Amino acid sequence: MLVHPWDSAEDEEWRTWLGERDFGQLIAGGRGRDLPIVVPTHFVFDGERTVWLHLARPNPVWQALTEHPRALLTVIDDYTYVRSDWNAGPGTPVEHGVPTSYYATAQLACDVRIVDDPVEKAEILNRQLGHFEPGSARLPVSAEDDPDRRHLPGIRGIELTVTEVRAKFKYGGNKEAGHRREIAARLEERGSRADIAARGHLLRRV
Repeated sequence: MLVHPWDSAEDEEWRTWLGERDFGQLIAGGRGRDLPIVVPTHFVFDGERTVWLHLARPNPVWQALTEHPRALLTVIDDYTYVRSDWNAGPGTPVEHGVPTSYYATAQLACDVRIVDDPVEKAEILNRQLGHFEPGSARLPVSAEDDPDRRHLPGIRGIELTVTEVRAKFKYGGNKEAGHRREIAARLEERGSRADIAARGHLLRRV
């Protein structure tokens, strides 16, 4: 991923943004493969350097992770299309404007530990339940009691240790502040969910 200096994100910025998100794509390259395995998945991030998730045992990702226990977790959100006439800079005729995309993304390079111990798998599931279902009536997952004891063999857990992060907040950082505010006004007027989120990043980074 190309990250220009004006699009790069400080640790606090991407950590705060990622801490509010919990769905992305796990990408496992394996070894000697034509294409990587890509798995859309929920996850839980501890805010520092550890991510947990679980997947079904028949998932094809396991062989790739066994071949090479490294993976990329990528998350993208707050994306929107910026029209060519909006993006035309001062002095540029709108008919010659060039459209662009605004988006935020974090790509986490990770060491992978596959979790098969039933107690550890139950801990991962309980961590996820605590995140996704706070106050849920669901009992804690148990590695010893049915029905959980019978269900746990059908999944495997993953613990990701983050070793490197490439984060990009592409919101017109190379443009003059006045032009960025004009684009922000256009996004507010168009008003989709993605437009409003992108507008927030755009103004915050002016």
